[in-house]
Amino acid sequence: MVPAHAPWLVALSLLVAFQGSYVGLHLARQIGNARARSQRALITGSALTLALGIWTMHFVGMLALELPVAIDFLVLPTLISFLVCVLVVGFAVFAVGTLSPSRMHAALASLFMGGGIVTMHYLGMYALHTSAHMTHDPFFVAASVVIGIGASGTALWFGFGPGAKRSVLLSAVLMALAISAMHYTAMAGLRLQIHDAMSPADMPALSPGLLAIVVSVVAFVVSGLFLLTLVPSRAEVAVTGPVAVVTELAQEPAAESHPAPQHKTLPVEKDGRRLQLDIARLVAVQAQAHYTSLFDGELSWFCPLPISEVEAQLDPTVFARVHRSHIVNLDRIAAIKKTADSDIVAMMAKIPYQAPVSRSRRSWLKQRLDGRETAA
Repeated sequence: MVPAHAPWLVALSLLVAFQGSYVGLHLARQIGNARARSQRALITGSALTLALGIWTMHFVGMLALELPVAIDFLVLPTLISFLVCVLVVGFAVFAVGTLSPSRMHAALASLFMGGGIVTMHYLGMYALHTSAHMTHDPFFVAASVVIGIGASGTALWFGFGPGAKRSVLLSAVLMALAISAMHYTAMAGLRLQIHDAMSPADMPALSPGLLAIVVSVVAFVVSGLFLLTLVPSRAEVAVTGPVAVVTELAQEPAAESHPAPQHKTLPVEKDGRRLQLDIARLVAVQAQAHYTSLFDGELSWFCPLPISEVEAQLDPTVFARVHRSHIVNLDRIAAIKKTADSDIVAMMAKIPYQAPVSRSRRSWLKQRLDGRETAA
C-alpha cells in the first residue's frame, strides 16, 4: 500500500523543522564573533538544536503515517538514528564554524551531513518493521540523498556563508522546507505490507498523535532554552566595550547645543540590523567575495561594501593593503613573521589576528615599520 499522512501531523513536523532551524541558525551566526571560551557552547547549542529539529521533524513525519494498525517503534534503531543525526550535524557545524572558510570545506561538510541525515532517516524507518514490512523505490531513495545533501548545503550556507547575513526568518523557512522535502520525498517511495494486527498487550502506550505532541514539546523547550541561554542580548551586540564602538543607524540625533564629534564610519550588519562601525577602531579588513569582514580587535563584522570601496574611505597614511584580500591598520601591527610560503603580520588586538603579506609588499612594509620605529 502507498502510505497516507495525517495533515495536522505533517504541519506539526514542518513547524518543528522551522523552530529548530531558526534557533540553530541564530546560534550558528554567533560562533565567528564569539570569544574562544564561548565558541564551544555555541557550536554545541547550534549542533544540538539543528539535530534535534531535523530528527524530530523526521520522527513526527513518520508518526504522521496513517496505517490500519497501531505503530510501534524499535527502541534501539530510534536511539541510534538520533545519535547519528547529532554526530553528523555537530561535525558539520564544527568544521564550517572553526576551520578556514572555503568551498571545499563547505562541500565536504554538506556531503557528510547530508549522507548522515539520510542514514538517520532510513534507520528511523527500520524502527517501524514491527508494524509493517517496507520496501523503498530506488529512484526516490536517490532523490532523497540529493535533497538531503542540498538541505545540508542550504543550512551551512545560511549559517556560515555570505547568506548568513540575510534574514534569519527567511533562512529558517528555506532550511525547514529543504529538510521536510528530503523526508517526504523518501516517504513517497515507500511501499508497505502491513503485518497482522497487534494483540492488546503489544499495543503502544501512547497514540501516534500524542507521542508526536510530547516529542515536539520537548524539542521546543530544549531549543528555546538554548536560545535564551546562548544568544547575546541586544545590548551585548550593540555595545561590546571600548574595543568595538558601534552605533545604531536609527539613533536619535544629538542636541544642537552640544554637537557630538563626527567620526568616519563604515556600514556593518549583525543579526539583521544595520549598524555603523567607527573607523578609528578598525584593525583589519578582509575581502569576502563581493563583501568584506571588518575586525575591530575583538569581533568581526559583516560589511556590504567590497574591499575597494572600504579602502577608498580609509586614511592611506594609517591603513595599507598588504595583500589583495587584506587591509591592516599600520599602527596596530605587532610583528612581521616569516612562514614557509610567505610573511604574515600579527596585529595588536585582544583576539589574535594575522594577515598574509604579498611578495610585492614585503619590502615596502618593512621599510614603513622601520621608519616608524626610527621616528619613535
